[in-house]
Amino acid sequence: MRHGKTHRKLGRTTSHRHALLRNMATSFFEHERIRSTEAKVKELRPVVEKIITLARRGDVHSHRLAMRVLRSREVAHKVFEEIGPRYKERPGGYTRIVRLGRRTADAAPMCLIELV
Repeated sequence: MRHGKTHRKLGRTTSHRHALLRNMATSFFEHERIRSTEAKVKELRPVVEKIITLARRGDVHSHRLAMRVLRSREVAHKVFEEIGPRYKERPGGYTRIVRLGRRTADAAPMCLIELV
């Protein structure tokens, strides 16, 4: 039985998976959209949405919690100064996942994740 097993392992160890998601989240906020495999994008979405929710609050504790995930102070500043206020009135659902088809090399399903 797999009760309570909510996340995909993505073929990586726990530390590698956490590092991957941190790097992807930082790149996502830097460029406001990224292209990756469907499994990785679906794992990234909750991480990104939680950070945007923290940015909507905008207090010092939220900054510190977001810096646990984000790799760059510049990106964190962008999230809290530009992206967070943009979604102040929105109750949730800050990202959109668009399926792009399959990658030619290995036929992996590709997706684009972007801000709404």
